[in-house]
Amino acid sequence: MAIPGLVLPAVAERTLRHPADLDAMLQGAREPFVLRGLVRDWPLVRAGLESPRAARAYLVERARPMPFTVTLADPGSGGRLFYDAAMQMNFRTARGKLADIFAGFDANEDRADHPVIYLGSIDVPAHFEGVDAENRVDLGNRTPITSLWIGSPTRIAAHNDFPDNLACCVAGRRRFTLFPPDQYRNLYLGPIDNSPAGRAVSMVDFAAPDPDAHPRFAEALAHGQVAELEPGDALFVPSMWWHHVEALDRFNILLNYWWRDTPRYLGQPQTALTHALLAIRDLPEADRAMWRDLFDYYVFSGGDEARAHIPEAGRGALGPIDAQGAARIHQFILRSLSQ
Repeated sequence: MAIPGLVLPAVAERTLRHPADLDAMLQGAREPFVLRGLVRDWPLVRAGLESPRAARAYLVERARPMPFTVTLADPGSGGRLFYDAAMQMNFRTARGKLADIFAGFDANEDRADHPVIYLGSIDVPAHFEGVDAENRVDLGNRTPITSLWIGSPTRIAAHNDFPDNLACCVAGRRRFTLFPPDQYRNLYLGPIDNSPAGRAVSMVDFAAPDPDAHPRFAEALAHGQVAELEPGDALFVPSMWWHHVEALDRFNILLNYWWRDTPRYLGQPQTALTHALLAIRDLPEADRAMWRDLFDYYVFSGGDEARAHIPEAGRGALGPIDAQGAARIHQFILRSLSQ
């Protein structure tokens, strides 16, 4: 469901003349773009174009003998996986064989009041044999996490992710509404430790925005872009860009690649933010100001001044961080948290 009465500018489309050019196109990219037909030759895309049941059969034939986690919501939610009135989730989760979960799609395929059935962030190599190899984009030297998102019509609240993301529309149509990273204030984010998607999400209902409750959302829309994807199309979502995602057809599959340009051993910035809430946010204002200066000195400035006067061999966490250094810092943090 598009935002009522609003037409946002389309995300820019780019042309890939040769598959090997994708690596350079992604290098340092900070704006979203669409690549039409990037994965149209994938076997899974072809199966989905044949029929939803053919796509499900393709995946069931290759599923490993392990349980899959499925999200379920009753009819009437409009496909919006979100909070209820008590700020609890309006859905539940279960686990089962993929064939049994897909039987639920078969049984409900023609129902007008179709319940929501959704499998999110499925690790492809862990859950399937051969799917990753048969349906693959060459991302150069990147080592991405490959995930599948499968479901009935759904609306996923606007959120962001730390890694870069190449989202490939495999079956059904998808609509992404995107906002630059700096629009977080205008999206009215919910709690960071109680979220439908593991990340803070916008509390705005894009299908029925409330200008009284969320007046600054109009400013976010002034910076918004939309990408309408058909099977075979791909969208690059840069790190930290906010994206609201709608799966528009009776059966939908998205395969995405997540990667980061920094080594994984450096950890997650979100973890540091959460700990700062605990340790710093409720200090007296003067103390918060002092810690703000220290964070700038050690972290946000790049730290050159903080280490310049220390011999290189003794700089510890202030110097360049390799995998061994990251492990030592991690252990130091664990010891600090246990005190």
